[in-house]
Amino acid sequence: MNALFRSLRRLGTRLYLGLGAAVLLTVVASLVGWFSFHRVGLLQDVVNNESIPDMGAAVRAAQQSGSLVAQAPLLTAATVDNLPQIKADIARERDAFEQQLSAIRASSDIGEEDYFAAIQANAQTLIANIGIIEQEVDDRFLLLERADVVKADLASLQVGLESALVEALDDQLFFLLTGYRALNAPPASRDLHLNETQITRYRHLTNLQSNASLAIQDLANAFAVTEAARLEPLRERSEATRRRIDRSLQALGQSDPISLQVSPMFDRLFELALGEDTGFALVAEIIGSDSRQAALLETNQELGVALLSAVENLVQDKGSQARTASAMSTLAITTGRTLLLVLIVVSIVGALLIAWLFVGRLLLRRLATLSRRMQRMADGDLEGRVEIGGADEIADMAAALEVFRRHALEVQRLNLVEKLAEELQGKNDQLEQVLAELEKAQDQVITQEKLAALGELTAGVAHEIRNPLNFVKNFSEVSEELLDEMQEELQDLLTDAEVPEEDDRPGYLKEINDDLTDNLKRIRQHADRANGIVESMLRMGRDTGEWVKIDINNIVDEHTRLAFHSARAKDPDFQLHMEMDLNTDLPEVEVVPQNLGRVFLNMVSNACHATNLRRMEAQSTNQIYMPTLKVSTWLEGDLVAIRMHDNGTGMPDEVKEKIFNPFFTTKPTNEGTGLGLALSSDIVRGHGGTIEVESEPGEFTEMTVRLPLVQPAGTAAG
Repeated sequence: MNALFRSLRRLGTRLYLGLGAAVLLTVVASLVGWFSFHRVGLLQDVVNNESIPDMGAAVRAAQQSGSLVAQAPLLTAATVDNLPQIKADIARERDAFEQQLSAIRASSDIGEEDYFAAIQANAQTLIANIGIIEQEVDDRFLLLERADVVKADLASLQVGLESALVEALDDQLFFLLTGYRALNAPPASRDLHLNETQITRYRHLTNLQSNASLAIQDLANAFAVTEAARLEPLRERSEATRRRIDRSLQALGQSDPISLQVSPMFDRLFELALGEDTGFALVAEIIGSDSRQAALLETNQELGVALLSAVENLVQDKGSQARTASAMSTLAITTGRTLLLVLIVVSIVGALLIAWLFVGRLLLRRLATLSRRMQRMADGDLEGRVEIGGADEIADMAAALEVFRRHALEVQRLNLVEKLAEELQGKNDQLEQVLAELEKAQDQVITQEKLAALGELTAGVAHEIRNPLNFVKNFSEVSEELLDEMQEELQDLLTDAEVPEEDDRPGYLKEINDDLTDNLKRIRQHADRANGIVESMLRMGRDTGEWVKIDINNIVDEHTRLAFHSARAKDPDFQLHMEMDLNTDLPEVEVVPQNLGRVFLNMVSNACHATNLRRMEAQSTNQIYMPTLKVSTWLEGDLVAIRMHDNGTGMPDEVKEKIFNPFFTTKPTNEGTGLGLALSSDIVRGHGGTIEVESEPGEFTEMTVRLPLVQPAGTAAG
């Protein structure tokens, strides 16, 4: 007894007992349902084996007639490829329709012969109409094949006429304007090539071209016409066009080369258009065939409606027979439904009692307590004990969870020790990283000191170069003035002296004088350019840090070209196409020129580096690529904007986010310090401005600097 009592307290035993009761109720309900359905089946045999088959045959006959009516339009829309398949489908539908008619004839009673006679007459007419439509479709395909041949001939004639007439028009116009009939022949006199006869010939050629296009277009449009009333105007217009073409050909004359060339083409064109079995006549036959098919389709629709009406009368008669048998089966169904309803109520009450007493109180409540304790343990609460009473499976799970809690406490203590060790190692790694960054910063400071010394040396060298450049410039200007005076004196001397016309020495002297003047101008221009470069080097070396109002375009242009020449000095093969779009109406901007010049110098240097990299990549893959830099300035309210757009290698988003960080660079160690854009960003912010960067990897990089026109008080340039 104790073992039986303990077994009854287990969840598995209780579940088996509940399932057994549910199975017993299901068996009883199944027996009640079987007896009820057996009675209904006997009554339904009368309906299914007698009334329903007859109604089904009638309905299928109506459906088949509808399918035949629906298949007929597919014939008119068929193509050469799918016409055999559509005919086969219609043949199958026709055979099935005739089979259904035979079934109706076999099952018809004595009082239903009138219904069948009406169905039979309409069906025979429908089948005959479909046969006529099939023949019309076959004939129409033959007409369409002839139409395709006419279209192909028309396209060939169009190409030949256009080629001949366009060439003749071009030759006639060229002859009118120049007198050349052929390039290897001498030109005709103006009286022969620019006269009324030639102009009239050009006009007739133009008329031939326009009328040829009109005749071809009318015939092409005729093949798109679907109504006979719209076809006749096109035919009349084609005949009028033919008369105009004949007049133009007659005016040109039978001996005219173009007349001899295009007359056979025009004869063929109007033979295609106005022949008895081509062109407009062929389109008229196609339209007539379409009209006959449409009339037959409309007749088929009416026959389908008549068939449906006759079938409905037959179905109504069969339906009255089926309703009588169905009424008897309904009574049997009602009795079985009542008994099943009683069993369902008993099953629901039993299920509710099981859910309340067993599932709710004994199972779900204790499982919810166990679930909440497991959730707290998952959140880290391992201190509270797991206590659930009982002798079933849930109590066993609670005991196992308590053992797991004790082991988890030990693991938590071990994890805490490991976490402290990992944090200590992380701090050591951070200290090593900071030490490495300090060493890198020390190297950068040393580099900056070297650059500063190099700047001082550059300023001194530039100052020394400036003096001989000034001498070159001054003497070139003086020599240019002396050459001008010598030219005037020489001209006066030649005017006073009598020089024979065959003597070419004066011209030779003038040519030498012009060459010397041009050379001196070039010397002066390049001296000015070199002097400007020296001036830029001196300004960069001085770095006064004073705020002045200047034309921003000068700084942009000067440092753009300076950076380009610096890149050229590193790589003589490098070329850069610069597009300067500088707004000349910009007001002066208050800036520190030396600092701001470094910003533009860094940006253009980076652009040169990126475009040179892409140039070398393109050269290695034999691609066509031209390095290009677009520089533009414009005014935005109280701000001036400077944009530099290059078509270099571009950069991904992860690089774009770091370019203003100190010591970050994508260049090799010996080419970049990683401070250029960081210092540029500081300088622009010191001017109260901003830098925006847009880039697409492998496409472009665009940097836009915006600066206020006037600096607020206390602003530092950085």
